[in-house]
Amino acid sequence: MSTATIIDGKAFAAKVREQVAAHVAKLKEQGITPGLAVVLVGEDPASKVYVRNKGEQTKASGMASFEHKLPAETSEEDLLALITKLNADPSVHGILVQLPLPKHLNSDLVINSIDPAKDVDGFHISNVGLLGTGQKAMVPCTPLGCLMLLRDHLGSLSGLNAVVVGRSNIVGKPMAQLLLADSCTVTIAHSRTKDLPEVCRRADIVVAAVGRPEMVEGDWIKPGATVIDVGINRIERDGKTKLVGDVHFESASKVAGAITPVPGGVGPMTIACLLANTLTACCRANGLAEPEGLTA
Repeated sequence: MSTATIIDGKAFAAKVREQVAAHVAKLKEQGITPGLAVVLVGEDPASKVYVRNKGEQTKASGMASFEHKLPAETSEEDLLALITKLNADPSVHGILVQLPLPKHLNSDLVINSIDPAKDVDGFHISNVGLLGTGQKAMVPCTPLGCLMLLRDHLGSLSGLNAVVVGRSNIVGKPMAQLLLADSCTVTIAHSRTKDLPEVCRRADIVVAAVGRPEMVEGDWIKPGATVIDVGINRIERDGKTKLVGDVHFESASKVAGAITPVPGGVGPMTIACLLANTLTACCRANGLAEPEGLTA
């Protein structure tokens, strides 16, 4: 049995962070420091960990990190007032509002109040539209990370059959747009797709982003295909908590040509691409050339 090449997202993310840091150092020589503002509302434990990691990595790359931690009961009015202030602050190039927000806040309203040029998550309706029409956009971090890994492993993606399993606004839909822009033939599949295994078997590239532990089995994969597993699911196994993806790694890695592991695959790329997006936003704001290889 052939075993797949493991696509090491952790190592690649470290390379991206190095490129970002080198570029930031050059900007600082010109008196420009890219700045990322992260807004956290409430006490969600997973969100707190993410925000801490984002802050640490932002500082490690030489950027300015602005953290705004607000109590869970913060009103929509107060949150929107903070975003208005950050939109107007020239030292802030990227604004990220950590999701999920507490139930009483309207996430769509909040995200669409961010200046699209500072929307480093790429969730603003303007950025979604720009991406969909092939114009210069801020691209969501996770799909951008997946695209970088695919290009690094495969070189040109032109003409390849790609199946994206999952249709979320955060991963599935933007991933499909990015693959289309790289001249793939793209199918968006999901849990309701008829004969999903057969649809996946036709794909040269499978991106699994459906949020169901180990749903994609090895016999769903075309021999030699490249598999990008976006899922991060905590499951109980043999009395222990384990992190698994949306792909059954053991069976899939015997068939695929290459596969991302969980953890250590797509996960580390997300924060690396957040830093890349902040750098890109800063370059665009200052009318400077964008960093090579760090955007879609």
